[in-house]
Amino acid sequence: MLKFSRPYAAGAAAALLLAGAMACRAAESTDAPRFGTWGFDLAGRDLSVKPGDDFYSYAGGAYVKALVIPPDLPGYGSFLQLRELSLARVHGILEEMAAKVPSDGVAATDEAKIGAFYKAYMNEAAIEARGVAPLEADLAPIRAADSRAALAALMGRAAAGFGDSIFGVAVGVDDKDPSAYAIFVGQGGLGLPDRDYYLEPRFAEKKAAYQAYVARLLTLAGWPAPEANAQAVVDYETAIAKVSWTRAEQRDPDAVYNPMSLDDLAAAAPGFDWRGFAAAGGLGAPGRVVVAEKTAIPKIAAIFAAAPLDTLKAWAAFHLADQAAPVLPEAFVGAHFDFHGKTLSGTPQIEPRWKRAVGLVGRLEGGMGDAVGRVYVARYFPPASRAAMEQLVANLRAAFKARIERVDWMSPETRAAALEKLARYQIKIGYTDEWRDYGGLEIRAGDLYGDTQRSIAATWDYDRAHLGRPVDRGEWHMTPQTVNAYNNPTLNEVVFPAAILQPPFFDPKADPAINYGGIVAVIGHEMTHGFDDQGRKYDSTGRLRDWWTPQDAQRFEARAAKYGAEFAAYDTGLGISINPKLTMGENIADLGGLNLALDAYHASLHGEAAPVLDGYTGDQRVFLGWAQVWRSAIRPDALKQQLVTDPHSPARYRGQTAERNIDAWYQAFDVKPGDKLYIAPENRVTIW
Repeated sequence: MLKFSRPYAAGAAAALLLAGAMACRAAESTDAPRFGTWGFDLAGRDLSVKPGDDFYSYAGGAYVKALVIPPDLPGYGSFLQLRELSLARVHGILEEMAAKVPSDGVAATDEAKIGAFYKAYMNEAAIEARGVAPLEADLAPIRAADSRAALAALMGRAAAGFGDSIFGVAVGVDDKDPSAYAIFVGQGGLGLPDRDYYLEPRFAEKKAAYQAYVARLLTLAGWPAPEANAQAVVDYETAIAKVSWTRAEQRDPDAVYNPMSLDDLAAAAPGFDWRGFAAAGGLGAPGRVVVAEKTAIPKIAAIFAAAPLDTLKAWAAFHLADQAAPVLPEAFVGAHFDFHGKTLSGTPQIEPRWKRAVGLVGRLEGGMGDAVGRVYVARYFPPASRAAMEQLVANLRAAFKARIERVDWMSPETRAAALEKLARYQIKIGYTDEWRDYGGLEIRAGDLYGDTQRSIAATWDYDRAHLGRPVDRGEWHMTPQTVNAYNNPTLNEVVFPAAILQPPFFDPKADPAINYGGIVAVIGHEMTHGFDDQGRKYDSTGRLRDWWTPQDAQRFEARAAKYGAEFAAYDTGLGISINPKLTMGENIADLGGLNLALDAYHASLHGEAAPVLDGYTGDQRVFLGWAQVWRSAIRPDALKQQLVTDPHSPARYRGQTAERNIDAWYQAFDVKPGDKLYIAPENRVTIW
C-alpha cells in the first residue's frame, strides 16, 4: 500500500503484467512453463498471416485465439502466467509457515510472522466476527475532526496506516544529489484511475458507477447521508482532477523537481496546514521538500480550503474504507471488487482468497515481502541461474558499448558521457544481499486489520529512517518473487528479480537465440531506460542534469518523436489511441532492448554460423522469442484503463513495433514494400 509513487523518478518497470499464456492452467502448479522443444511454441503460430503484415499474430496468433482469460484476471499472458507460478510457490511457502504459528497466535520469527499474517487473512470467521469495529476506531477521529487543520493532520498520519491524502508524500533519493535522501510531495486526492475518468465523456458511465460505489461504502461504514455525500465527494474530486497534471506531464523529471522550504510551500499553497501535515506524518519540521506538480498543488490546496468541512470528512471516510475494504468483512470485500474489479477492469470473478492473501503478505510495501522472498530464493533460485544471468549481462553491456560508439547522430563529448554512464551501471540480479528486518513488527494470527495497519506503519517507518543517512545503493524496491524488472536512474541501476528469470524470458534449456529475444532483450530494455527520453537526463552518478549538447538533444528528440508517431497511428479499436508522450520511455526501451539483444546474440556466436532449427535461422528465432513474450489477451475495460494510465503500450504493439525499425527483421522474414508493417529504410528509427 504505497501511498505515493514517483513515476518520474522510478525509471519505469520493464514489464506490464499482462501478456500471452495458456488457455488452461494447472491449479497452483509450481513447475516452470516450457515452450516447445527449443523454447518457442511452434503450435502457437498463425501461418495464415504474413510476418510482414502482422508479425505479432504470425508468431502467436493461434495461441492468442485459443486463449481463455481466467475469470479472476483482467488479462492473461506470459507475465501473468509467471505471476500465477510465483503466487502458487509463495502459497506453498505460506501454508507451510502457517503450521509453525504458536497456538496463542503471536509470532516471534519472520517465518512464523508470515505464516500468522497468512492465517489472519484466511480466517474469515474472525474477520466477520469483528465486523466494522476495526474501521470504526479509524473513523472516530474523522468524525471528531472540527477543522481543516485536523483533517490535514489525519492526512499526514495516513502515510502510516489506512487512509489517504490529497497530497502524496514519499522519501527517496534526491534527483539532484544522489548521495542524499529527500522528502517528495505530489498531487493526489483521486479515487478513479486517472483525471480523464472524471473529465472525458467516454468515462461518464465509470464515473457514475464510482459515485454509486462511494455511496455504498459510506453506507457500509455507517456514514450519514451517504448518497448526498457521495455526490459531494465526486464533485470535490472532479474539481481536483481539473487542475491536476496529466500522467505525461508527470514524466518530465525537470518539471517535477521543485525544491523549497516548508515555509515556502505553505506560502505558495495556502489553505492547507503543511506543518501539521508533516508533523503528523512523523517528518517533524523538514527544512526542505521537493514539490512535484508545482502549478497543481496550490490549486488543490485552494479547493481543499473552499470545500465544506462535511465534504472533506466524507471524502476521508470513504478513502479510509476503500483502502481497508480488502481486509474487512465480506460486504466490504464484495463492494470493493464489484467496482475495482468488475466495473473498472471487466473482471467477472474475484481471485480466490488464498491468492489475495499471498498478494498482501508477499508485498514489499505494507506486507512482509522480503521475509517471503528469502524463503522463495532458497527454494526456487539456484546460484547457477544468477551466474548465467551475469554472463548474459556482461555480453549485453559489451553490445551496448559498441552501439554507443557507433551511433551516427551523437557528438564526441556526449558520447563520452554516455559511455561513462554505461560503465557505471549497477546490475542487480535475483535478490537483495541484505534483507529487511521485521523484528519490530507485531503480527497476530487473529488480527488481519491490525496486522495490515502495523505493516503499513512499519514500511513508513522504514522509509522515514532513510532521512539523514547515506544512500543505500544495495537496496531493492522489488521482491524476488515479483515478475517484473526496473531501472532506477538516481542510482544508475537496473534490477531483475528472480521470478522473471524463467520461461519464456529465460530458460537454460532453450535455444540461446530465444533467451536473447526474451530475457536479454528485457535486460537491454532496462538498460536503455537510462538513455530514454527521461532517463537520458540523469548522468553517470545518477544526478539529474543536462549533460547533452543542444544539437544532440534535438537529434534525439526528433528520432523519438518519429518513433512515437508509429504508436499513435495504431487503431486500438476502442476509440482511444496510444499516447506516445506517456509511453515514450517504454517504447524507446523496447527498441533499444531488442537491438541490443540481436547484437549480443551475434557476438555470442563468435563468428560461427547459427544453427537452423525447424527451418528458422538464429535471427528469426531472436525476433520470435521477443514476440512470444508479448502474446496476450486483455479485457476491453482493462485495455481502456491501460491506454489512459499505463506508460507501457499494449502488448500487441510491443510485440511488433520495434521489429519494424530493425533492418535485420526485414531480411530475416523477407518483408517487402506492400506488406502492412513495411517501413522504408530511410524512415526506420534507430536511437540506440
